[in-house]
Amino acid sequence: MTQQYPTVEQTIGNTPLVRLQRIPGSDDRGNVILAKLEGNNPAGSVKDRPALSMIRHAEARGDIRPGDTLIEATSGNTGIALAMTAAMRGYRMILIMPDNLSLERRAAMTAYGAELILTPASQGGMEYARDLAMKMQAEGKGRVLDQFANPDNPLAHVEGTGPEIWSQTGGQVTHFVSAMGTTGTIMGVSQYLKSQNSDVRVVGAQPAEGAQIPGIRKWPEAYLPSIFDAQRIDQVESIGQQEAEDMVRRLAAEEGIFAGVSSGGALVAALRVAQQVRNATIVFIVCDRGDRYLSTGVFNPR
Repeated sequence: MTQQYPTVEQTIGNTPLVRLQRIPGSDDRGNVILAKLEGNNPAGSVKDRPALSMIRHAEARGDIRPGDTLIEATSGNTGIALAMTAAMRGYRMILIMPDNLSLERRAAMTAYGAELILTPASQGGMEYARDLAMKMQAEGKGRVLDQFANPDNPLAHVEGTGPEIWSQTGGQVTHFVSAMGTTGTIMGVSQYLKSQNSDVRVVGAQPAEGAQIPGIRKWPEAYLPSIFDAQRIDQVESIGQQEAEDMVRRLAAEEGIFAGVSSGGALVAALRVAQQVRNATIVFIVCDRGDRYLSTGVFNPR
């Protein structure tokens, strides 16, 4: 019999769920805090899931076909994931990103063969990038997948991340915590987990006033992702920049989990939840790896 080997895209998903051992230290409340390690995906983040989902479903509908040009506004991880998926499936990829984001993310996108357009953060950051993507589509320069409005984004988590968490916890998950950016992860996982047990509490992490945390956003009303449904979230925690950065350094130094700053923010929210409940199984998303933030200095010795 011929040996069967997986392709790269077949390794997306089925990421580990691991128990924290030293954070928050000895817990007399009986809670368990579990980290879903999405940095183990092949392009290094949770966004591998919706990137593949959006392209595969668009292909199935006949909206796109290999050889076409795809366009997307991104703050980093979705762009890297789309660049990888486009390379695997034969698309030209144009990515539009604010120029104040990390050098590692830019380099990863171009390594996969994507064309990168940097927009001045001073002109509006992601909002400006999103507007430019739609303008380029209107001019016939390519097809925008639009992670902010595309139902195939949260569908990836209804079909993958949510069922994995349910299975890995044996249905014991009581709380799910995620940073909120495009909101695809928290929307899809919430939909699935609440379909299994309506008592599961879903907690979102948003940036506090003035905080600049990669991967966590609080959108102006006009740019709120249309995939977002506030009714799917039970609680929102505002996360300060310093506490997110401090926590992600602790996550690496005390747990051996090297992650991006948004994961520190999600853990801050998870620990707040842990102080409010007993005998809970709290799952939070570690959405990417820390190595794509080294140039920001966040991991420099303090």
